[in-house]
Amino acid sequence: GATFVLQAFTMSEKARRNIHNTICMLFILLFVYAAISKLLSYQKFRLQLGQSPILTSIAGYVAWIIPTAELGIALVLTFTNDRQKGLLASFSLMTMFTGYIIAITRFSQYIPCSCGGILQNMSWNTHLLFNVIFLLLALTGILLDPSVNRKYQSVKKT
Repeated sequence: GATFVLQAFTMSEKARRNIHNTICMLFILLFVYAAISKLLSYQKFRLQLGQSPILTSIAGYVAWIIPTAELGIALVLTFTNDRQKGLLASFSLMTMFTGYIIAITRFSQYIPCSCGGILQNMSWNTHLLFNVIFLLLALTGILLDPSVNRKYQSVKKT
């Protein structure tokens, strides 16, 4: 993990760009899939959010905000010029999801799963690992962003 990120600056620009694009595509797939799954089973998703001890009072809002944010971030990631913003938003959203999983599994007796599609079949530990992997992917994508690398290269030369 960390060695790969450190070696990223010695990779060719084409390799960095390919890895960066792959990471962006993975997030697009993840967020579009997750949002569509939530929207297709909206009533179930909203009900499960309402059962969460953390989100009960705002479940109605959150049930629309999460899939809207996921689709919005996926859209931003499709535009090359805005990918850094999209990856920062991806990192932020995955951080919130990860924090929620940690909070709900550590401090709640009842743990409803409000995830959609295949994600709802994961155990909480597997889901936490999945989120951490995507957090690391987002961080790697942020560091591999071509604009970040151009800034690093210009600082390194001076």
